[in-house]
Amino acid sequence: MVMHREHRFLIDCGEGTQRQILRSGLGFKRLQKILITHGHLDHILGLGGLLSTLTRWEAIEHVEIWAGRAPLRRIRELLFGVVFRGERAQLRIELKELAAGLVAESNSFELHAFPVTHRGGHCFGFSFQEKPRRPFMEEKAAALGIPQGPERRELVQGRAVTLLGGAVVLPDEVLGPAEPGTKLVHVGDAGRTDDLLEHCQGADALIIEATYLQREAELARRFGHLTAMQAAELARAADVRRLYLTHLSRRYRERDVLAEARAVFADTVVARDLDQFQVKGEK
Repeated sequence: MVMHREHRFLIDCGEGTQRQILRSGLGFKRLQKILITHGHLDHILGLGGLLSTLTRWEAIEHVEIWAGRAPLRRIRELLFGVVFRGERAQLRIELKELAAGLVAESNSFELHAFPVTHRGGHCFGFSFQEKPRRPFMEEKAAALGIPQGPERRELVQGRAVTLLGGAVVLPDEVLGPAEPGTKLVHVGDAGRTDDLLEHCQGADALIIEATYLQREAELARRFGHLTAMQAAELARAADVRRLYLTHLSRRYRERDVLAEARAVFADTVVARDLDQFQVKGEK
């Protein structure tokens, strides 16, 4: 679950997702956008149970499910051929086809989708990027006699204000140079990294799979997955601040996965179920 202010995005929906949402304490409030990386069952099978619950939960009127063309076909069969077959869902379910580029935008951030190479096709990763902002310089504002309150809000929003006495203050007088916003990139299953580099560049957080260790690199290649070393090499090449590894095979110990990745990229974390992280840009 990616959360930013009032926005919430569930990325993929494997078996047992609704149970984990309840265990996490996050609940279902504002859970109206679900992003699907690809159509394999371990990434979509929980949609049936989750939407069966939401359709009886009056606080949500509609849900958007974003996925590539082939995954959407599978999701449509699951939901309307099995889960809601012969009955009408009580909430509006919108199936939206992903394409590379802008998916959603607010005043403070943009969500982009980009293609990912994995078995089955029509796979996507997601980039959450806060918009640049100009910091408000308190000392300059105080020196100009700008009181606390609506005048300062107007200046932050880029509008000039007139003070008591008639002095006009322009935003450029109290706003510093633009600072880039926080960037979070999420990649589901992937079979290569060279086509991900530009999308991950400069991310404050990169979440990506590490199904195999390098000693089984050929197995990883055959099944379209990454090794921990490959994920770490991508993070290093893209100048990422922190790497979060997911989708680990049960055949490995966590410490071995971390050791392989940290030998290449030191700031690596294995994300466990129900972990919560706050991602911040560099100040």
